[in-house]
Amino acid sequence: MRDLPLPTLPLADLIAPAAATRRSLHPAPAQAEPGRFAVAWARDEADVRAAQRLRYAVFAEEMGARLSVPQGAPDGHDIDVFDDFCEHLLVRAPAGADGEPGQVIGTYRVLTPAAARRVGGLYSETEFDLTRLRPYRARMVELGRSCVHADWRSGGVILALWGALAEFMARNGLETMIGCA
Repeated sequence: MRDLPLPTLPLADLIAPAAATRRSLHPAPAQAEPGRFAVAWARDEADVRAAQRLRYAVFAEEMGARLSVPQGAPDGHDIDVFDDFCEHLLVRAPAGADGEPGQVIGTYRVLTPAAARRVGGLYSETEFDLTRLRPYRARMVELGRSCVHADWRSGGVILALWGALAEFMARNGLETMIGCA
């Protein structure tokens, strides 16, 4: 990761496609401007639920995945035991002309080393033997549940997600990313 250049465009300068500026369904960060994506970490349960609804729409409805959802979880949400321990990165559609923020159109969830210790491991360990990665765990994050709404898969949303992830890694002195794909 140290050998790669940092993104040259600030995230705030990412411009969304003009046809998509009509979306305005959920509260967004104050920095959201008409025509620009809003990239932020989930601040509350409503933000996490919006990410879980997007994940459900993409994974279950669009891709036909059979999700194992905990009993009592709301319908139409992709939820598992790791969600409460993860940080949830969100990209929202551009704010409307009225300043109302857009819906969540992209998400990643991030399990930090400290959170992995609290939950008792990584999601990836339920799928793979990660014993050989033990020396890297102190500065390793697990990325998961990445998805982008079907109407927004032109590259800008994933660029915004990865730009924010790169900044997060650098700011927190983290060196390794893993996850299931």
